[in-house]
Amino acid sequence: MYAGYTRLKQTLRERFIRPPRDEAQAARPRYQSGGWSLDLDRDRGQVEGGGNIALWHSFPCTRSELRLDIVLSCGQSFRWHETSPGHWTGVLANRVWTLTQTEDKIWYRTYSREEENAIQLSSRSHKKRKGPATNAIGIKVKKENGIKTEFKSEDKNFPKTEGMFPEVKMELVEYMPQTDIATARLVKAENSAVEEGECRILTDYFQLHVRLSELYSHWSQADKHFERVAQDFPGVRILRQDPTECLFAFICTSNNHISRITGMIERLCQAYGKRLCKLDSCIYYAFPTLQALAADDVEKQLRVLGFGYRAKFVNQSAKMILETHGSDWLNSLREAPYEEAKRALCTLPGVGAKVADCVCLMSLDKPDVIPVDTHVWQITKRDYHSHLGAGHKTLTDRVYREIGDYFRSLWGPFAGWAHSVLFSADLKKFQVYKSKKELQQNRDTKS
Repeated sequence: MYAGYTRLKQTLRERFIRPPRDEAQAARPRYQSGGWSLDLDRDRGQVEGGGNIALWHSFPCTRSELRLDIVLSCGQSFRWHETSPGHWTGVLANRVWTLTQTEDKIWYRTYSREEENAIQLSSRSHKKRKGPATNAIGIKVKKENGIKTEFKSEDKNFPKTEGMFPEVKMELVEYMPQTDIATARLVKAENSAVEEGECRILTDYFQLHVRLSELYSHWSQADKHFERVAQDFPGVRILRQDPTECLFAFICTSNNHISRITGMIERLCQAYGKRLCKLDSCIYYAFPTLQALAADDVEKQLRVLGFGYRAKFVNQSAKMILETHGSDWLNSLREAPYEEAKRALCTLPGVGAKVADCVCLMSLDKPDVIPVDTHVWQITKRDYHSHLGAGHKTLTDRVYREIGDYFRSLWGPFAGWAHSVLFSADLKKFQVYKSKKELQQNRDTKS
C-alpha cells in the first residue's frame, strides 16, 4: 500500500510541475537534440545539458487564436526553426526563445549567455545526473477526503494494488535554510518581474490583444471561400515585428523563396549581429543594428555571403536611414498614415510596393494592408475575380491597387490578416493540413 501511495504522490508531483501533454506530444521522443522538449523523462529534474523543467512558463492561448507551426514558418519572420517536433527556437527582442503549445496554452522559455556557460559545465560534469537537487524543489501534500485508488504499474513486475488513500492537493515548496527566506522572496519577486516582461514581449509580438476568432467569424460571414479555407487553418495571425529587422529581411525576399531567405538572414546575423548564446551546436545572434549594416565593407561582404544584388540595397538603405532620417525613423512610421509610411519606405533602395506593404503590415501597425505578389494575384484570379489583371502578363501598379482595394472592401480593417490566412493555406508546405474535401475542391477548381 505504501508503494502505491508513493507512486500516486510521484504522479501528482510531475503533473504539477511540468506542462501537460496532449496525445500527440505523448508519442514524441522525450528529448530531441537541438531543443529542449517539454516531454521530459519522468524520473529526471533536467535533461542532459540543463533543460530544467522549472524554466518553462506558460499563458492561456488556444490554437484557434494562434497556430505556432503556421505563423512562425509562413514567411512573415525568418528567425524561427523547428528544433524538435512542435518546438520552435528563435530570436526575439535580443533573446533566444523556445516556444511550443498545447491545446489551451503557449509554453515558452528563454536562454542567456550565463545559462549557456552553466549548460556547458553541466554537460561536462553531470551527464549522468538523474534527478533534481534534494534541496531545490519539493511538494507539500495536503490530506483531505479519502479516495479509493487502483494502481497499475507500467512495470509488469510491480503488482496491482488497491487501497484507501487521502486525496491530496499539491503545493510547490522550496527547501532552504530559514536565513535564506528573505533572499528567496527577493529572487521570487525578480523572477516574477522577468516572467511578466517576457509575457508582454510575446503578447505584443503575436498581437494577442486582437481576438482572432471574432475576426474569423466576421470574414467567414462576408466571404464563403474564406469560411471554407479557414476551417483547416485556424490561428493564423500577423506578427508585430521590429521594423528594422522586418525591413531588411524583406529587402532580401525579392526573387527568392522562404528557405533561401532564412539562410540569408541567418548569415547576415552571424556576420553583423551580437552573439547571444549557443544551444547544442547552434549559435544564435541578434539582428544587426543599422550602424552595423551601414559600414563601408558590408556590401562587399554580403556579396561573398551570397546576397547578390541585394547586398547593395541592404547597405545603401541602412546608410540612407541613418544619414537622412535617424535611427528612430522606422519606429516613428507606426504613427504615420499608411500612404505616408508606404511612400517613405519606397524611397529606400530595394524597396518597392510589395516590400513596403509587407513592412507596413508586419511591423508598422497597418492591419488593412494587402501585400500583392504573383502568388496573391493567382489566388485572386482563381478564387475570386478572374477579370482582375486580365490581359496583363505582369502585375501592374493598377492591378496591384485594384486587388488591395477589393479585399479591403470585402474583409474590412484587418484585411491584411485575412489575406495571410489564404496566403498560408495556398503554400505547398501546408497542404497536409487541408481536409480531403478541401483538397478535392482545389483539384476541381484547377481542372
